[in-house]
Amino acid sequence: MAQWSERLKELGIELPNVAAPVAAYVPATRTGNQVWTSGQLPFVDGKLPATGKVGAEVSQEDAYGYARQAALNALAAVDAHVGIDNVARVVKIVGFVASDPAFTGQPAVINGASELVQEIFGEAGAHARSAVGVAVLPMDTPVEVEIVVELEG
Repeated sequence: MAQWSERLKELGIELPNVAAPVAAYVPATRTGNQVWTSGQLPFVDGKLPATGKVGAEVSQEDAYGYARQAALNALAAVDAHVGIDNVARVVKIVGFVASDPAFTGQPAVINGASELVQEIFGEAGAHARSAVGVAVLPMDTPVEVEIVVELEG
């Protein structure tokens, strides 16, 4: 079994508490040997650090950090559901970016999530990905991230 919890400690990364759902869903669900997270917002201590559209009210650099935080929240949901050390690899990340109509840097924003999982999981963090620009996201959050992981065994 992998020791991702030890890797998190080495990196000085602490998984947050699982964010409470804001509607009728669960934070993560397992099917077969995979865990799929619901879209996670970049909550910090139960609050959004910013609202608005990337490329207007929110900078690309700040949105990168929010994507990282949303991915941490997704990993927290995985950890609470099955234990982070049971993860064999990250399969896919889907990132949504609430974008000003002229903003085209969605891939750079979602790199916040991708680079985090690669930092934690190394080669096992190499994943497929979608980075999608949208008009608006729940609670006017700038980003939302979903993660799919494969489990050991």
